[in-house]
Amino acid sequence: MPEEPAVKLTLDAEALYRELVRGVQQLGAAESRLVGVTSGGAWLAERLQKDLGLPGAAGAISSAMHRDDFATRGLAGAGRQTQLPFEVDDAHIILLDDVLYTGRTIRAVLNELFDYGRPASVKLAVLVDRGGRELPVQADYAAARVALPATQSLALARGEDGRFSFQVEGQT
Repeated sequence: MPEEPAVKLTLDAEALYRELVRGVQQLGAAESRLVGVTSGGAWLAERLQKDLGLPGAAGAISSAMHRDDFATRGLAGAGRQTQLPFEVDDAHIILLDDVLYTGRTIRAVLNELFDYGRPASVKLAVLVDRGGRELPVQADYAAARVALPATQSLALARGEDGRFSFQVEGQT
């Protein structure tokens, strides 16, 4: 059987962001607080907060302290730490991330979020759901769903002009 040629994945992050704006509006952004997972999700939350004209500031949440691989990973690469400029208790929260893969980061940030209080609800919105779940976590809204081999990673990048793009590593 002949080997299939490698397919180069190309995603338009700006077009997916526009889809995400619509999805977050459908999830009830006007009545919710936006919280982004560091770093890509935090970039999304900041820009959405501004583009949707929502009052106040978006929150940022880190998975570093609740990761199940903390013993081997530590705080390396943790980047920005959790900043929630609002009361979490009884808040309706839309959690934003750039890429949903195994579900482990989302589990960790939910644990972190509950360290700050008990929200009334939490909805998850992502730019890309790439499948490969290891935990029962699913997005309430995904701008795109793509399949990638486990050897590849997909990450959001933000240019100096604030525009988004994707970086695919391990791509042949």
